[in-house]
Amino acid sequence: MGAPKRTRKKYETPTIMWDSVRIQKEHGLKEKYGLKNLRELWMLDSELRRVKQNVRNVLSGKASEETGKQIMSRLARYNVVGRDAKLDDLLVLDVESLLERRLETILLRKGLSRTMKQARQFIAHGLITVAGRRMTSPGYLVMANEEGSIAYYKPIKLNEPEQQVQIVAADVAHAAATETVTAQQDAETEREQQSDAQQNKEGA
Repeated sequence: MGAPKRTRKKYETPTIMWDSVRIQKEHGLKEKYGLKNLRELWMLDSELRRVKQNVRNVLSGKASEETGKQIMSRLARYNVVGRDAKLDDLLVLDVESLLERRLETILLRKGLSRTMKQARQFIAHGLITVAGRRMTSPGYLVMANEEGSIAYYKPIKLNEPEQQVQIVAADVAHAAATETVTAQQDAETEREQQSDAQQNKEGA
């Protein structure tokens, strides 16, 4: 089998770790957007830097215009920029442009939660769906055409106490586990039926 591949980090840490101004700004964003840790912020910041570097390559002629169109199209799909934006506009984007597209953030903006912490709780417990799919990642980046499909997996009253939310989450988790077991049993039954049919065919 060989040795497992070493997982490469998907983000870059700050060059100067003990910069008080940067630290204060990062912790402010962490609190504002309900991030679990600074790694979530650094991942988006690294992605934004990659985008800007690719844009500079296009503007300098090191990359094709088609690459620039692909970058614009991708960011427009996530509603980070408008369809009429220009490449130069991407160079002034900040990390909050991406933080605003996180499912956790949009849930609060749409009034489906009272706080960022509650939004994160709803998502982590599997109480939110996007286009009919249950989501458990608060950092999921929502595309523009998905915003209208964000909904509760089960009816939730925002003024319910946290204990009641946990009960609903437990019911959802139990239902999901039951569906998984049922699907596995159905698959096993189908395999047995196919095997029996094959044996009968060979016996005939």
